Amino acid sequence: MRKRTAAGAALWLGLFLGGASAQQNDKASPVFRIKYVAEGVVYLNAGRNAGLTEHEVLKVVPPETAEGASRGEQLSAGEIASIEVISLADASAVCEVRSSTRALVAGDVVLIPGGAERAAPAPEAADAPRPYLQVISFTTDEDPLDEEIRDAMPHPPLPEVNRMRGRIGLEYNAVMGRGVVGTTNQDVGLVLRGNATRIGGSYWNFSGYWRGRLTQRSGTQPQTISDLINRTYQISMTYNNPYSPMVAGVGRMYLPWASSLDAIDGGYAGVRKTSGLVTGIFAGTTPDPASWDYNPDRRIAGAFVNVERGKFDRTHFTGTTGVAIAAIGWKAERQFLFSETTMTVRRKVSLYHSMQVDAPHTYQAPNPLNPAAPLVAQYGGLNRSYASLRLQPVQRLSFDLSHSYFSSPPTVNPVLIGSGLLDRYLFQGLSGGVRAEVLKQVTLYTSLGRNSRSGDTGASWNQLYGITFGNVLRTGWRTDLRYTKFDSVFGQGEYEALSISKQVRESLRLELQGGLQRLNSPVNGMSNSHFAISQVEWSPGRHLFMQSSFTWQRGGMMNYDQVSFVVGERF
Repeated sequence: MRKRTAAGAALWLGLFLGGASAQQNDKASPVFRIKYVAEGVVYLNAGRNAGLTEHEVLKVVPPETAEGASRGEQLSAGEIASIEVISLADASAVCEVRSSTRALVAGDVVLIPGGAERAAPAPEAADAPRPYLQVISFTTDEDPLDEEIRDAMPHPPLPEVNRMRGRIGLEYNAVMGRGVVGTTNQDVGLVLRGNATRIGGSYWNFSGYWRGRLTQRSGTQPQTISDLINRTYQISMTYNNPYSPMVAGVGRMYLPWASSLDAIDGGYAGVRKTSGLVTGIFAGTTPDPASWDYNPDRRIAGAFVNVERGKFDRTHFTGTTGVAIAAIGWKAERQFLFSETTMTVRRKVSLYHSMQVDAPHTYQAPNPLNPAAPLVAQYGGLNRSYASLRLQPVQRLSFDLSHSYFSSPPTVNPVLIGSGLLDRYLFQGLSGGVRAEVLKQVTLYTSLGRNSRSGDTGASWNQLYGITFGNVLRTGWRTDLRYTKFDSVFGQGEYEALSISKQVRESLRLELQGGLQRLNSPVNGMSNSHFAISQVEWSPGRHLFMQSSFTWQRGGMMNYDQVSFVVGERF
């Protein structure tokens, strides 16, 4: 026991004396060395602890001049480079090379102006032992000495910092009416698609797609199906800092923790706890024409709490609960409680449920028999609910079971039915489906449901059948064909849709989408329509890209041809 005590005392005394000696040498040494060289930048073993500041200009001299530099001699004649500090850590720095007379190498000496008059420089963690008079924590996985040395070493910039990819282009549109009175309307717009991460070294990220007009369309031509599809875009700026509890986002987007709510033009802000708890608020308008409660004048605001547990490669759970209020203009429309829950077990099982429950309120609806006396009704309780269970025993086969309920009719534009964007609203009640890859790149899928819409005298069947070819006859063409028959709050009807696309080569893509739609709506009566949309995208150069599309629409009140051209730059 005495031998252990004596050995321990000698060890601590040696560490203490070695640390004191190292500290004295550090105070006398005003120079540091380049530890790593990359293209246009170098990495030093000195940082804030050495008194460095951002944008400070330093001198680099050959290694053989280090001894003279430590005595404070003037060595401007031996200067081989000038570097500027662009990023700092406690014990390391990243510097940009402003000028140099030769290629810099690891080991070159960097002169620190002011030397010993500055804060004591950080020790060269990789070159000298460091004193540890007290160990705060210890694990069997990591040695505390190795861990701190690793943290003190300079690192190259992360690849996601200031990474930007996207495209921007100028668009010309022309719509030719094919009704009784033919009209031609033209406009010029802008198209933007981008993805940028860690903007300016911060934790702000940008992603999304936007398509808008720079000039107003002349005439009274109604919105085309292409216009409506273009308005379903999403674009946002989000803040996600792993070292900060704050999260935020602005733009046109879904609330990340409750995608069952309508997309909003607005923003959210929240506080994230280390325990996996997020609390926050959100507000905005609901501009997406594919939203259930679509109304350009509707506003929504609320607060939420999200809990997340588990891991995605095992069992993962996330649940969100919140309250919100919706208003038309500034007049309150409804107050409701919403919840959304997702649980996954590896890739085999997925369970999802979302719902909205309205607070009791009085609702006034137009009275077609007496406009001066609107109809008054009391509403409340469950407004909508959707639940689904998905099982995937093997990669090429999956089963799903779902149930949906809506207490009120939608306000979405039924013109979008044939585009497939509203399929999630067509099936009400209980339905089940299967998706199977029967041959290589040939997938069959189907869904059958028994409609139990409120107010129906009897249930009816909804049906969906589809087939996807990933590579038709080895030509590279991808084809998706589907047939749907529905009896929902939209009315009764059916539609067929066809989608064909091919990536001819990396610079050329072709796509064709078409559909036939028959709808018997209690609001619009019976209508048959059909449309076709063709698109070509070509990138003749490294940065230049061009797009062209043609839309042909016939049926109902929408009879027109639409042509558009886009020319822009990729970045």
